[in-house]
Amino acid sequence: TIPTPALALYAMSRNAASIMVTGSHIPADRNGIKFYRPDGEIDKADEAAIITGAAGFATMPAIIAQGMAKESEAALAQYFMRYAALLPRSALAGQKIGVYQHSSVARDFLMQLLAHFGAEVMAIERSESFIPVDTEAVDEAVLVRMAGYAKAHSLAAIVSTDADADRPLVLDENGTQIRGDVLGIITAQALQADFIAAPVTSNSAIAKATAATVELTTVGSPFVIAAMERGVAAGHKNVVGFEPNGGFLMASNAHINGAPLPALMTRDSTLPILMALQAGAKSGKLSKHVASLNLPVALGDRLQNFPTDKGAALVAMLRDDASARAKFADGFGAVQSLNTTDGLRMTLDSGVILHLRPSGNAPEMRCYVEAENVPQAKSILIQALSRIAAFE
Repeated sequence: TIPTPALALYAMSRNAASIMVTGSHIPADRNGIKFYRPDGEIDKADEAAIITGAAGFATMPAIIAQGMAKESEAALAQYFMRYAALLPRSALAGQKIGVYQHSSVARDFLMQLLAHFGAEVMAIERSESFIPVDTEAVDEAVLVRMAGYAKAHSLAAIVSTDADADRPLVLDENGTQIRGDVLGIITAQALQADFIAAPVTSNSAIAKATAATVELTTVGSPFVIAAMERGVAAGHKNVVGFEPNGGFLMASNAHINGAPLPALMTRDSTLPILMALQAGAKSGKLSKHVASLNLPVALGDRLQNFPTDKGAALVAMLRDDASARAKFADGFGAVQSLNTTDGLRMTLDSGVILHLRPSGNAPEMRCYVEAENVPQAKSILIQALSRIAAFE
């Protein structure tokens, strides 16, 4: 039980393929597998070939693990050393930081790493049962509890990951979640990235906040990686990618605080956590640093148990029927433009962005809203989810 990026780093550094079995951020009964080639994540062509190959077996061959070396400790040690010199040893001194442990495989690792940088670390809500934590749609009850911990214990921040630790969760001193794409912007700034690949569901102000060339993609790390490869081929020197779930990818070797940081072409949670905490420590408060970015407010949520085909039908109807679009967006603004890269992203004359897409890995309908302020964004998100739920 180790973080997915730790497995990927260890395997790729040894030119080995690897497989992660994980519930990740989704319920345990939808458990999945993530495959890596020796050179990185599989792509969509590999995925199709695996599915075709698996269909050819009457029964799947057993994998015999008895003779496999016990290398988890070595993989964790290598992952720890990747970050141990990235910040000064006293970078987090005087900071009291909570680690929401739940069932994250990175929970002990995070405690050790933050203490290494001088933080006083507090463990929160450890669980021996699997808990799915979707960093794009954290349960409101969890956020309320975390805000309570932050206030009661005067925490500078609370950090966590999803179960397999390739997606970070960062909350500021008030217990307010910092969205994954904001973590991506903070990290890209620290790396001085000149090319960023991110899904179309990301905050619209990435280019403005970073001065990097930005390519927006379909949701999913294979698409982000393909765009990063195009960035490298185009001659960019510092190519990164990130997702609204917070996972951060590096296609180029880089330096932070003078320390080398080799490329890692898979979603990582540790780097954005460290960069956010460093920024908060330098600014005095994490919320103050986030406010200084002056980004539009972007929120997202989901309707669970919403069949994928039903979600696709709703998207198709709104895409093709202008009157249906106008009715759906009534009260939010008039639809000015559409983006169909992934689902349907509507830009309104009010400056509001409304984006609907069926989830690619669960029977869920995702909704994203971008607006001028938090109350407006929350109000539109609640109304939009209600209108989605009413679709037949």
